Amino acid sequence: MNTVLRMLSALAGILFLVTGLRWVIDPEGAAAGLGMDLLEGLGRSSQMGDMGVFFLAIAAMILVGVITLQRRWFYVPALMLMGAALLRVLAWLLHDAVLAGEFIVLELVVGCLLLWTASRQPAQP
Repeated sequence: MNTVLRMLSALAGILFLVTGLRWVIDPEGAAAGLGMDLLEGLGRSSQMGDMGVFFLAIAAMILVGVITLQRRWFYVPALMLMGAALLRVLAWLLHDAVLAGEFIVLELVVGCLLLWTASRQPAQP
């Protein structure tokens, strides 16, 4: 079971890595994949920087966790993904955003996967 969890977590990490790199190589396509327009000027800089690092940092932490088998590396990306899901729901409830159901489900599923993977790793001192 641990091998399956590690493989699923690694797959998630690779997908986040690809998405993060896409913000560097093809920002217009990356934005479109998330239902956004690519902004102009300073907004583009913020959008590319914030979105790119979000995906790249999540990918890095997941992959370090998969390689080192240290549970602590899975907690922060799980928190980030679950936090993103919560903020999407709040955007819908409070600010007239479209409910991004597929993204919310994906973020919650991967977040839970990461917490489950972490729980199956030995405790570290």
